[in-house]
Amino acid sequence: MTDELILVVEDESEIAQILEHSLAKAGFEVEVEARGDRALDRIRRRPPSLVLLDLLLPGLDGLELTRILKRDERTANVPILMLTGKSEEGDRIAGLELGADDYLAKPFSPRELVLRVRAILRRLRSSRSVDSTYEAGDLRLDVPGHRLLVAEQEVSLTATEFRLMKVLLGRRGQVQTRARLLSDVWGYAEDVDSRTVDTHIRRLRRKLGGEAERIQTVVGVGYLLRA
Repeated sequence: MTDELILVVEDESEIAQILEHSLAKAGFEVEVEARGDRALDRIRRRPPSLVLLDLLLPGLDGLELTRILKRDERTANVPILMLTGKSEEGDRIAGLELGADDYLAKPFSPRELVLRVRAILRRLRSSRSVDSTYEAGDLRLDVPGHRLLVAEQEVSLTATEFRLMKVLLGRRGQVQTRARLLSDVWGYAEDVDSRTVDTHIRRLRRKLGGEAERIQTVVGVGYLLRA
């Protein structure tokens, strides 16, 4: 058993039981909540290592819960793995734009679920362990402090946005394909869904103000950050 707590927020009891069993078997501490509003209270009392979040919930839906968590500095860095139906592509994109770290479409493989959770937590630990600072123009990424400064003003980033910014700044001047970004930032072995990258790049640009144009699109390939 690890000391990492996973909060499962799912109102379908059969799916919740599968999630709880799969994660507990993998060694995680697991708590389950069926309502979005009660999940919010629980997260605020004891922020988990990761939230596994269904979108269609009573009390408070998954998108609104994500929005509230990402706006609160106490919970903004809690990673969120969304569970979505195949017909919920628009909600999935909205969730990523709000700051969710990843998604898993139903029906899902319990094994893939555990792999996704482990990959997110592994990336989070890695981002906290590196002692370095990256700079370009008016951008300064303080890795130990987990802070991004734009013209000396701190900008709030989600955990995934921080990892993406770290990769782009660490490889400034070098073109990064979408497939490589998916592998290095999200832990995917192949280009599962390049819109995940595009969505997060779009969010980053909105937060960078006058430095947004430093992230350039290389048509048909990916992105680079100008040194």
